[in-house]
Amino acid sequence: MTRSSRIPIRFPWGTDPVRSTRRTVKPLRLNEKSKIQAPADVRHAPCLDPVEIRGLPLALRIARGGIVLVQRTIAEKVSCTGVGLHTGAPAQLTLHPARANTGIVFVRTDRGDAVEIPARSSEVASTALATTLGRGDATVATVEHLLAALYGLRIDNVRIEIDGPELPVMDGSSAPFVYLIRTAGIYAQREARQVMRVRRKLEVVDGDRRISIEPAREFRVTYAVDFEHPAIRRQELAIGRLTPERFERDISAARTFGFLHEVDGLWEAGFARGGSLENTVVLDESKVVNAEGLRCPDEFVRHKILDLCGDLALLGVSVQGHVRAERGGHAMHQRLVSEILANPDAWTVGAASRQGRGMSLARLAGAVRY
Repeated sequence: MTRSSRIPIRFPWGTDPVRSTRRTVKPLRLNEKSKIQAPADVRHAPCLDPVEIRGLPLALRIARGGIVLVQRTIAEKVSCTGVGLHTGAPAQLTLHPARANTGIVFVRTDRGDAVEIPARSSEVASTALATTLGRGDATVATVEHLLAALYGLRIDNVRIEIDGPELPVMDGSSAPFVYLIRTAGIYAQREARQVMRVRRKLEVVDGDRRISIEPAREFRVTYAVDFEHPAIRRQELAIGRLTPERFERDISAARTFGFLHEVDGLWEAGFARGGSLENTVVLDESKVVNAEGLRCPDEFVRHKILDLCGDLALLGVSVQGHVRAERGGHAMHQRLVSEILANPDAWTVGAASRQGRGMSLARLAGAVRY
């Protein structure tokens, strides 16, 4: 079992983004085709420090010896541009704050009438190499990296406008979207946050692939991948209590990956037309082709955990349970989501809270940190 360790990557916001609450943010140029448009001056409210989150006095949510965690949205509109991983089409993505209980909603703005597509499992149109949502003939593809960032940072409500059929891939990870959210800031709302608490184990098995979820006091993940490729082999990672801090530090920068010998077949099938060494870890017969190599030795399994977070976001609420996956992928993730929804007796949904009886105010602030 491999313990979680920090990914050795220098983020554009520096090595300690948690401590700063105000800074001038310049557009982050990821490559020639990707760009983040940020407000020139932003009062930051990192989700890792509840005292700095705007919109809600901490004391208002302390009651009956416990702390009620509240819903969150972003504080300001923020945008980015780039190309789709599979379509290769340029697209502009804009995140807007949303009212409490709105949830996450995608909006196709390039059509005659804007089409709203809620980020829910009922709207999944395809899981072939990415997660695609659709309503009627309007689809939004490769949503998992952005959804993973929102899920990992515990953003409940946001309106996402996109002017094309696929989200920009950026650098192939969730790190640019985490940066986008940090740039916008996080706003605490007054309504209680909802969480799904798993009460009994649920499992999906497909040959040597399996995925399950079982009761736990927090969101935990144990994931394993197994490829015959010499640069991957078997990788397994267990993360207890996947907090926003841990997601950002250990998971968000892991990039999508693919194999060089599959490129021609993918192109013929209409996939990977926007893929490049700038947004994908590419492997030939024996090694990683990218000149900079991997961001960490087990980047592959970390990216699978990233995808899992994005796919679980389609439940519409955060999950309190332990997910165990063996050779998973988007299809298996969605089968688990379907299994969860098909067994309402296996879980309950209620207000997210942490016990605070007998704590000082300083300790209460620490209790709601995540």
